[in-house]
Amino acid sequence: MATGDVEKAVKAQRFKCSDCSAEMKFDAGTGKLKCDHCGTTREVPTGTGTVVEYDFFQGLTQAPKGLGAGGATRASKCQECGANVVFADGVVAARCTFCGSAKVLEQAENQNAIRPESLLPFAVDKKRANQAFGDWLGKLWFRPSDLKQMAKVQEVAGVYVPFWTYDAHVESSWTAEAGYHYYESEEYTTQEAGQEVVKQRQVQRTRWERAWGHRADEFDDVLVCASVGLPRELADQFGTFETTSLVPYSPGFLAGWRAEEYAVDLSQGFTFAQGKMEREQEKRCAHDVPGDTQRSLRVDNTFSAITFKHVLLPVWIAAYRYNNQIFRFLVNGQTGEVVGKAPWSWIKIAMFAITLIATAFILYYLFGRNR
Repeated sequence: MATGDVEKAVKAQRFKCSDCSAEMKFDAGTGKLKCDHCGTTREVPTGTGTVVEYDFFQGLTQAPKGLGAGGATRASKCQECGANVVFADGVVAARCTFCGSAKVLEQAENQNAIRPESLLPFAVDKKRANQAFGDWLGKLWFRPSDLKQMAKVQEVAGVYVPFWTYDAHVESSWTAEAGYHYYESEEYTTQEAGQEVVKQRQVQRTRWERAWGHRADEFDDVLVCASVGLPRELADQFGTFETTSLVPYSPGFLAGWRAEEYAVDLSQGFTFAQGKMEREQEKRCAHDVPGDTQRSLRVDNTFSAITFKHVLLPVWIAAYRYNNQIFRFLVNGQTGEVVGKAPWSWIKIAMFAITLIATAFILYYLFGRNR
């Protein structure tokens, strides 16, 4: 299986302009192939076939292999973050899109990787992605003063990032202790006007009873990022990919764009997806437990009818470095949703804390002493 990410400028096959013979690229703004030289546009050639769900266990040994890009391609691997990108013959990958490193080396393309058969085309163009980056930087608090100026020199790059989607039927049996609250009166002694008095109050108690249950649920298109260049905890923050809009793979959508080979293989991907489903089932089963509270919840899950798809999803990435650390900002290339990380300024945080303490002290000095 393929390993990683890098700059995959996949012009899987050449798309020539009929008017001037210049090379055409996929334009996110129009959703068509566009010639940068004369402005001519044309529709992207339709991908063959349909968006297919494959049986997971058959896919482990029988899934279609090869990138499916067509045309002469090469591959490049980042020596820093491990990203592995396929790009068109004649294109040189100078820097890694995912971490900005210049340490990229050419290598043979992996012909044994499972082929992506569907994707979501870019619908957010570079101008909008750059604007989102600037707006995001402008809203950050407690960040280094030079961050905005430094980050302005960064440019976002559009990449088709590999993902797995998994469907499954899950049967969940659970056991727990259900707690039911009730109240008892108890006496307590207190002081009133210098005298001890006895009063009563209501005290909450809990009665515990054994509980159990069963439920069945369907999971559809649970997404798992298969990139090594994109941190999983960051990619998992995306929540707006609309996989119902997937289209059959066509090289035209990748013309002028990069695309990453997957680093997390089909089996590993399902391990992550299974964890997501199990956590969701635990929440659902916890909701099913009767009573006012609960403890000792145990859930046993059985998975069946597992299917998968290997898809490419559009992501704009700005990888920038601050104090030798890599930080990334991402824009969902389909919906415009943004996620990212940025360094903290501990000096600003400390100054803010000192200001709060000083303000509290002044307020106490002015008002608290007279009470």
